[in-house]
Amino acid sequence: MAKRDIPEINAGSMADIAFLLLIFFLVTTTMDIDAGIPRKLPPKVKKDQPKPIIKERNVLVVNINQNGEILVNNEYKTVDQIKDVAKDFLDNGAGKGKDGNTCDYCEGKKLETSSVHPNKAIVSIQSSRKTKHGIFVQVTNELVRAYNELRDRETQKLYHESYETLLERAKKNPKNETLKNKVKIVKERFPMILSEAEPIKVE
Repeated sequence: MAKRDIPEINAGSMADIAFLLLIFFLVTTTMDIDAGIPRKLPPKVKKDQPKPIIKERNVLVVNINQNGEILVNNEYKTVDQIKDVAKDFLDNGAGKGKDGNTCDYCEGKKLETSSVHPNKAIVSIQSSRKTKHGIFVQVTNELVRAYNELRDRETQKLYHESYETLLERAKKNPKNETLKNKVKIVKERFPMILSEAEPIKVE
């Protein structure tokens, strides 16, 4: 009896097909882009430059521990309270600023225990190395919201439009000096001075 030939599958083109599928998936697949927290780095400090003298009342210390608990100047606060506490601190206006002038646009209570002027007010964020990223971002967002709401108030008073609208118009017209100057004036009224201290290592 003659031996029967076993039919073979021609796999010569399989490599080409696999390569084409690989190219297809590479082209059509979308990659997740990690989003960070935008921060402007401070200018380089000269070696012989003296340390600035900062009064304790001009610093709002926001401490986030490893359990996600928030201490603001040694008082427990929730995330929802952070924005209003920061606004009261920044808008206090109890004294003179860096230029020697009082804050005539501030609407705060002018408490003797709070900041003297928005351009001297510093918000310092301190965290633990075991602090969860989510709570840190939430607190940072609330602090940024405090600055933006105060800037929005000033933009409404000065130019009768929202701060967000002013920024969008300035971005669309980068060569418009009038718009750039308006944004500059608003930012100078409430400069965003956020200080992120070195995280504390917990053993």
